[in-house]
Amino acid sequence: MKLMHIGDLHLGRSLGDYDLTEDQGYMLEQLLEIADEQAVDGVLIAGDVYDKSIPSEAATRMLDRFLSSLAGRNVYVYMISGNHDSDERLKYGSRLFETSHIYISTKYKGSLYKQTLKAGGEEADIYLLPFVKASQVRHFLPEAKIESYDDAARAILDRADIDPSRMNVLVAHQFVTGRSEDPKLSGSEGLGTQSVGTVEKIGYDCFERFDYAALGHIHRPQQVGRKEVRYSGSPLKYSLSEVNNEKSVPIITLGGKGRVDIELVPVRPMRNMRHLKGRISDLLDPANVTAPEDFIYATLTDEEMISDAMGSFRQVYPNTVKIDYDNSHTREIEQVDISRIAENRSFDELISDFYRQMYSCEISEEEMDVMREAAREAGVLHEAD
Repeated sequence: MKLMHIGDLHLGRSLGDYDLTEDQGYMLEQLLEIADEQAVDGVLIAGDVYDKSIPSEAATRMLDRFLSSLAGRNVYVYMISGNHDSDERLKYGSRLFETSHIYISTKYKGSLYKQTLKAGGEEADIYLLPFVKASQVRHFLPEAKIESYDDAARAILDRADIDPSRMNVLVAHQFVTGRSEDPKLSGSEGLGTQSVGTVEKIGYDCFERFDYAALGHIHRPQQVGRKEVRYSGSPLKYSLSEVNNEKSVPIITLGGKGRVDIELVPVRPMRNMRHLKGRISDLLDPANVTAPEDFIYATLTDEEMISDAMGSFRQVYPNTVKIDYDNSHTREIEQVDISRIAENRSFDELISDFYRQMYSCEISEEEMDVMREAAREAGVLHEAD
């Protein structure tokens, strides 16, 4: 029996000013090709299917085509909601979808959703645990002592009818930690993935009864605790911190109880994301330009600010997302102790110093007026100031 594990599609997401619809459509087609090449029996979709709770029309169309294509291949689908998804919107039509073997769980309702998949002479029980909060679980399990996400997950699993003699697979969307360290974040997960203290963290050992736990929520592909507890990661790069990540899709082969093989199949984007660093004249030299359609983050080391650097970059790299600087001026600013920088100093003095450090010249009165007006609109400067 073969399963493909994906998650964190974030359909409808943008990258800076750029619409990723075409890139995400290309990615979904590649996932279908992998499903064909690997002859998978089922696809596990571990939440954050959409990027927003109210998805765009383009995003819903992409998901519709993807699910319809899988159903047309007679591939079973097991999908849960993540913290970015709307429970109601993602589960719309779920009863009808079940006739095409598309099973969707978006909200915990007092019991763990289960379906049994029979394929390749094997059987596996697939359990679906959508993103949950401790407060939601308390509502259904008032007798349980639930103070954290870990308590909530354990309470749900302790009350589930899990047969340890059978092959068991879980699809979940939570912040799961290993023995001594947290999973490595990519920076594009959004609010809610980083925890203060331990309230949002779930120990990987609560999944010990499962032969494989297909996790979503963290965008960097990685195992947690043991190789069978794994984040698939997002199939596309969604932030600068992911430029060096190798995106992949886990293909899980279940050969009987306790026999799990995991193969990571690379996912290649339509347009890669790259970080370029150097002087603008060197970076834009035709001899150094490669793959101009890629998404580019550029760090300029020129000592002087470049007039319309973004415009110059986009003439060569039309999908430049962001430009920043790393030079003596920016490093000097980084070394400033900002905890005391505003003591006994006026707004004008602070802005003048900042402008002088950034541009090596004095701010004009007209520019200062603009800054004052912006500060007033933001509520940090009042008329009396």
